[in-house]
Amino acid sequence: MIVRFLGTHNAESKNTRLVSFLVDGILAVDAGSLVSELTFAEQKKIKAILLSHGHYDHIRAVPAFAFNNSDRTTKVFATPEALDILSSHLIDGVVYPEFTSKSSFLQRATIKLVPLEFFKREKIEGYYVTAVPVQHPLDGVGFEITSGDGKPLFYTGDTGPGLSSIWNNISPQLIIADLTWPNRLAGAARDAGHLCPEMLKEELIEFRRIKGYLPRVVAIHMSPPHEPEIKREIRELAKLLETSINIAREGDEFIL
Repeated sequence: MIVRFLGTHNAESKNTRLVSFLVDGILAVDAGSLVSELTFAEQKKIKAILLSHGHYDHIRAVPAFAFNNSDRTTKVFATPEALDILSSHLIDGVVYPEFTSKSSFLQRATIKLVPLEFFKREKIEGYYVTAVPVQHPLDGVGFEITSGDGKPLFYTGDTGPGLSSIWNNISPQLIIADLTWPNRLAGAARDAGHLCPEMLKEELIEFRRIKGYLPRVVAIHMSPPHEPEIKREIRELAKLLETSINIAREGDEFIL
């Protein structure tokens, strides 16, 4: 399983992109930068899209992807609330065409919206995917994604603290974790449903207590102005926990 990060930040600039990553080039997870970082040929290889929630920075590129790949229908999987936000505010026939309808100017549906249920394991394009609720607005979910040969990863999506109930049910080899702000902004992180390094530490300690091990950890969704501070705190955390914690950057690949 190859995880390729297209966007790893919560704000966009010349050097930073909104959150999106690919699994083996065919399964897209979140769509903040799904088209801007891929060639048309690479986009054609994507078979399905998973959305963790309905905030704009995670769904933004769905309309552009639908337009670029209008010769086929791509399934988009998310909670009912996230799908409703996408269809009523973005691909609503006003801001963008209704890509889910045959009545659009393309004369065909290029997007099929597929609702996910919490804790129900779904087989999606050869992967087993389970959506689990996390501490973030708009029915935010994390995803356990397991390859056909049994290699699992867990993506927290945007989340605040309180993941311990999830740890009992998953055994990932890789955790892709929200890490938005440094420790001095812990209050803001908690209020907005995000993590800082100190909060991530508590979640990982609890994971190790429950599971008896720590997997590799990759942090994403960083605030660019605070990235140097976050990196310092993460280096200290990795040393404290004696485990591998990486800060993902656009273009990075991790092999599982």
